Amino acid sequence: MKGETGMVRSIALALLALAVSAAPGLAEKRYGPGVTDTEIKIGNTNPYSGNASAYGQNGRAEAAYYRMINDQGGINGRKIVFISLDDSYSPPKTVELTRQLVERDQVLLIAAPLGTAPNIAIQKYLNQKKVPQLFAGSGASRWDDPSHFPWTIGWNPSYHTEGYIYAKHILANVKDPKIAILRQNDDVGMDYLNGVMEGLGQQADKLVAEIATYEVTDPTVDSQMLQLKRSGANVFINITTPKFGAQAIKKAGEIGWKPVQYLVNVAASVGAVMRPAGLENGQGILTADYKKDTTDPRWADDAEFKEWQAWMEKYQPTANPAESANVTGYATAWGVVHVLRQCGDDLSRENVMRQAANLHKVRVPMLLPGITVSTSPKDFAPIESLQFARFEGDHWVLFGELMSREAE
Repeated sequence: MKGETGMVRSIALALLALAVSAAPGLAEKRYGPGVTDTEIKIGNTNPYSGNASAYGQNGRAEAAYYRMINDQGGINGRKIVFISLDDSYSPPKTVELTRQLVERDQVLLIAAPLGTAPNIAIQKYLNQKKVPQLFAGSGASRWDDPSHFPWTIGWNPSYHTEGYIYAKHILANVKDPKIAILRQNDDVGMDYLNGVMEGLGQQADKLVAEIATYEVTDPTVDSQMLQLKRSGANVFINITTPKFGAQAIKKAGEIGWKPVQYLVNVAASVGAVMRPAGLENGQGILTADYKKDTTDPRWADDAEFKEWQAWMEKYQPTANPAESANVTGYATAWGVVHVLRQCGDDLSRENVMRQAANLHKVRVPMLLPGITVSTSPKDFAPIESLQFARFEGDHWVLFGELMSREAE
């Protein structure tokens, strides 16, 4: 009996030791929908067709980046399954496709869905479902609202901040400014406009001579440009997406209107906007950006640029390297991968948001020197700095220091 008791005790201790040794591994693995030991399923919407189709290159770049990660072994051994669908920049279609991704495809998260209006259309739904809307492809101020939308986090610098910075630059550098503004007739346009008006302060109503709007479904903005020229303005703020940005710059050249021009960074692509508009029409245009212009020779020997260039040659050999979407998509996908790696084996939706909301001065490749990504549970604005650039010859030339709304 005594021997049997000792044997039972030994077996019990062995089993306990085995359970203890196995427990940590079991405790670490926590999977949300779309996650297995071998894959992580990610959803996305992009306008691969329609008037905003220039932005579709963001999705292609993201897909190419994830292919590279998979070739390198994935994220902790798990391959990324990236399901990116064409919403044509149509909010109702974005809603339909996002529901499909969440309810049918069972994705872990929605990564970098593009566009302000499309993201607004799905924001309440994703928050109700507690699905991460990770790094929304938009600079709308509403993404930085963790108390009301704890499952939505942005990526781009705030449109409001950018507009504010342009206004302050105008006041400091243009004598007797008379301002004309072209803006998209939606939340994008209003966010930028509100920033401009705040930056102009009490002088806003006096300094803004004319505001013209356009719909994303309009064929051209030719009539709006004629209207703005007639105002006699000597400053033009071009708040547009790529197609209309190119049209506006080209039309200004055709009608001989030569104001000081400010172009928002979401339309400051050399390949998608400046070249189609005619390089001669873009000379001297100002923008504020947060990422490296791949056509700028200053980056020729830059390590990040060389790595990006090698990635382009291998994973996007037919893409136009002058399109800034190839930088935005690359950097955003890098950010998504960084968050997923931080998650370890706890790939629950809750932990994805926890990690995304706890980034501390993360250096993201292809952002401008000095710009890092930081978030906290109370601050969902990852990138908050910009730097001015002037279009000279065939590329953007940086000048001045990094700026942010907070620094003003």
